[in-house]
Amino acid sequence: MYGPLERPSDGVPRGHRQLGALWVDSNARSAPTSEPDAPSRLVGGGGGGCLLVLPYAQVCSLPQPRRRVGAQRSQALLPLAGLSVRQVRAHRRTATGHGRAGGIETAASGRGESSSTLTHALRASGKRDGVGFSEARSFFGHRGFVSCVCIIYGDPLYAEGLLATGGHDNTVCVFDIETSSLLYRLEGHRDTICCLRSGSSGTLITGSWDSTARVWHQNQCLEEMQGHNAAVWAVAMANKGAVLTGSADKTIRLWNATRCKQVFTGHEDCVRSLAVCSDVEFLSCGNDASVRRWQLSGDCVSVYYAHTNFIYSICLLPGTQDFVTSGEDRSVRVWRGSQCVQTLRVPAQSAWSVCALPNRDIAVGCSDGTIRIFTEDSSRVASVELRTEFESELASSNIDPKSSELGGISTADLPGRDHLEEPGTKDGQTRLVNDGGQVEAYQWSGAESRWLKIGDVVGSSGGTQATSGKVLFEGKEYDFVFTVNLDDHGTPLKLPYNKDEDPWHAAKTFLQKHDLDLLYLDQVAEFILQHAGSTKHKLTPISDPFTGESRYMASSGTSDTVEGVRNGRDPFTGSETYWTSSPNSTPSQFFPQREMVTFDSGNITTILAKFRELNSQIPENQRLQMETLMQLQILAEYAIGATGSEEPTLDHLDALDRALHWPEETVFPGLDILRLAVRLPAINQHFCRACSGPSFLAQLVQLARPDGHPANQMLCLRTLCNAFSQTAGWELLMSHRDDVMKMTLKLIGSENKNLQVALATLILNFSVAASTKLDADFFAQLLSAVSTALECRLSPEAVFRVLVAMGTLVSGHGGVTALSLAQSLGLRAQIEAIEAAGHPPKLQQCKRDLLRILLP
Repeated sequence: MYGPLERPSDGVPRGHRQLGALWVDSNARSAPTSEPDAPSRLVGGGGGGCLLVLPYAQVCSLPQPRRRVGAQRSQALLPLAGLSVRQVRAHRRTATGHGRAGGIETAASGRGESSSTLTHALRASGKRDGVGFSEARSFFGHRGFVSCVCIIYGDPLYAEGLLATGGHDNTVCVFDIETSSLLYRLEGHRDTICCLRSGSSGTLITGSWDSTARVWHQNQCLEEMQGHNAAVWAVAMANKGAVLTGSADKTIRLWNATRCKQVFTGHEDCVRSLAVCSDVEFLSCGNDASVRRWQLSGDCVSVYYAHTNFIYSICLLPGTQDFVTSGEDRSVRVWRGSQCVQTLRVPAQSAWSVCALPNRDIAVGCSDGTIRIFTEDSSRVASVELRTEFESELASSNIDPKSSELGGISTADLPGRDHLEEPGTKDGQTRLVNDGGQVEAYQWSGAESRWLKIGDVVGSSGGTQATSGKVLFEGKEYDFVFTVNLDDHGTPLKLPYNKDEDPWHAAKTFLQKHDLDLLYLDQVAEFILQHAGSTKHKLTPISDPFTGESRYMASSGTSDTVEGVRNGRDPFTGSETYWTSSPNSTPSQFFPQREMVTFDSGNITTILAKFRELNSQIPENQRLQMETLMQLQILAEYAIGATGSEEPTLDHLDALDRALHWPEETVFPGLDILRLAVRLPAINQHFCRACSGPSFLAQLVQLARPDGHPANQMLCLRTLCNAFSQTAGWELLMSHRDDVMKMTLKLIGSENKNLQVALATLILNFSVAASTKLDADFFAQLLSAVSTALECRLSPEAVFRVLVAMGTLVSGHGGVTALSLAQSLGLRAQIEAIEAAGHPPKLQQCKRDLLRILLP
């Protein structure tokens, strides 16, 4: 069990405001636990521009818990025994210091305010007093904050290595560690250098806020890697000289020289740190509070959650696949396999950076300007005084409920201190108690079998979830995180919701994330309304459950009309909304629909994983090369908006064309990417223009034939729906509407609910297109399709979209003509026969709106 180590001697300077980057000299002679005096260098830095090199001296930890008879040693270490911390406050805001300490790796740097009156320096410490770390040397060179540090190995002239530091002055300074002299400065980045990593053969990898990464050898830039759309927060060396980069654009990229070989998508926020596990696997962490394990082939094999806020840093423990993480939730977490086996709290809001010393001690750079070192070695036990001091520091810290898992607290609902008489169930378990109106947070220590106070929760007295703060879920803040089980035998799912969201939009996002049928849309939205204390949306502009955009809602007051045009603007089109002038015609909140409805969501990771799986099963002459798969991935990411730096190219089109010529039983992943990509102007124009459109349409009609694969049928219909989003697709479908409608009618009896919704959406989009033209024949064709559809057993969502299609026709520009045709076809009787009871409220309301328009 890890614990806090002893504080250094009083001779060590203190005062960093925040410690942001650390680096442990892994090439120095490591100290086995039996030889605590063997040297190891720890480099740390702070926000004013100063860094320190601190040689590792004797440190201590608390005793390990008693082992059960027959227990193995590894069981005694997990959760790792007692807290034992050494605090190194070496960065100070003086003429030779800086304001904040920022991170840890094998060197350390900091984050904080800068002043022109300060001298920005890097310090190194070599003096050892037998107790802890002491300052040895200072390194001067930066003109701003030092944000990252590392040691470069491989230069034969410098056996001890070179010290590299990156700063807010957009430069990297390289120092001789032995003499503290500045050897050279690396210039070329256009913004802050935020990450460094030593490469092979004396090279240095840098990442910057300018969205690029570079590889340097001595003072020459060898390679510049361009492709990210936001800051490159993390770099790492993979096998065979390849480079990994993690970015604020939520992606990770694998580079071979300046060529991007692989893009890894999955993180929902900034990627902050990377750790390479082996030649085939690496770990990543980020602002979405997740840790992800990846294979270099591109697959995300595991996702781990334990932190409740941003994760800033990750590193492996020497000699194992165990790893540690640190973040914004005031904690360092120790992981074994997929489990977080220990949580180490620190008396600071942010644990900016974490690294492991060669003897497996853990060093953490914190926002209070302190480096804290934890150990699992029972032979180095901290004194009672130091342990008490650390616990007192921890207990006196204030916890903001908005930045931790302690949000949404009501003091009156919390138990008293007697609740602490019950033992915890696992190490790191958090428990809140009400001590005379003050909420206190305690954490269970498995090593000592007792509750340790970790702080006071501020701003929670008398609070509720609505007043005290938000709940953090997967790295984002929400007013509510509900547990929802749509199936009595299914796994409970988490439904996050903010009070300023539209319930239907939140419900739609939830259903799409978990790949659930939109049949549940109203059920989930009603659940949110009931449990979030919200009121139902009245007839005002709200989010459209189709597209997430605003839709027109009739006002409750009266307004003047001129020739059937209602005053005000249509949120769909920005123009006035036209209504038929019949005195019995009443505007509906659902129709006329003014914009095309598209299928926009897509899980790129799943689609590409299926591509790779099927690629090995198809005939060899049709298999896709890695380069082709890479082009498909880039195209798919661009199509869903994950990247925006490059327009589709001929290579992307060629890759998609190859995928669309796979055998029918395996072509569906290609259709899924086509479905997303056809919304892009260039892709839509390529497939739907006059010279290629007819053959493209014929291919889709062939794949969607009644005896075809159900997945192909659904995806072809969704592709046609999405093709309406651009002019070329609109014109192609309208010019070949007879063929498309014939295909649609052949599939209308399908029992596949997803296919039914896609089919109803295609009818709806044709109705939107038809409402702009006074074409009685087309009106009749569409209303006939509506009648045929209503005779089938469709899902409620499909029925709703068919009714919206009909409402769009009878209340649009051709309303009088379409209304007459609808009455001639007897559609009122069909609508009256719809059993709306028990169905979603929107279906019931849409039925009532249509019956008001269709006179008896």
